[in-house]
Amino acid sequence: MHAPAQAHHPQESPGSGPGIAPTRVPHERVHQARELFSRDGAVILTGHENTSDALAVAAAQVIGDRLRELYPHRVRTSRDGTPVHLHADSFDVVVDIGGVPHRRRHPDEDLVIVQCARPAPHGGDSFALDAYAFVDGLTSTDPALSAFLTGSDVDLYGAWADLRGLPATPRIGRHVEFTRTGRRVVRRTDGAVPIHRDPDADHIHTQLGRLTEAVHDVEPSLPRFRLDAGDILVLDNYRCWHGRDGHTGERTVRILTARSSDAR
Repeated sequence: MHAPAQAHHPQESPGSGPGIAPTRVPHERVHQARELFSRDGAVILTGHENTSDALAVAAAQVIGDRLRELYPHRVRTSRDGTPVHLHADSFDVVVDIGGVPHRRRHPDEDLVIVQCARPAPHGGDSFALDAYAFVDGLTSTDPALSAFLTGSDVDLYGAWADLRGLPATPRIGRHVEFTRTGRRVVRRTDGAVPIHRDPDADHIHTQLGRLTEAVHDVEPSLPRFRLDAGDILVLDNYRCWHGRDGHTGERTVRILTARSSDAR
């Protein structure tokens, strides 16, 4: 028989480069969790009940009185799932309920909370990257890509323009920006496209492709970590990108995004 999934925690040690291996902390150690989150941009809380309520509790534990807005939690189940590449959660969805607009996602959500409701029998390990370190490294290894990320406007969700609920007005921004308080935002979304009729569209398409290639190239070197049933991964969505390996069998996670008082 195979060992239980919860006994398997591969490569949970810091590696070289921009990879992150979040520290596992019992959920009652609030001060330690906050210190690790501030230091690393990510932490895993253990011991919470395996329920959707636990995500809101985890957000309050790590962010405290800086927690501003919570968005509806969502459940994602994948069966024999293909890999999910590095990304930062970001979307802009407003729906009408009984004639009243309700925001379900925010383009500037700065907190992502992921609870493993059911781990995959095989595979499905997670990985994360310090995007600050990644883009800082590009200044010397790939100045052209660095200049694109910091200096070129794109339509952040243009590739998804036909989705209902997504605002018709293009959301224009750069991959690397700063909030009014000086906090750095590093975005990673598959929705980015050139602005309509941008004269530099060909260049932007090329750089978007090069960014995707660079992200995919770094993924194999990142340390892997496994979320057991009930474990909650808390991520600084402005700083960290995350993904997971492919898996066999069924895997279910609950996801909650939020904004703190530090968000844009």
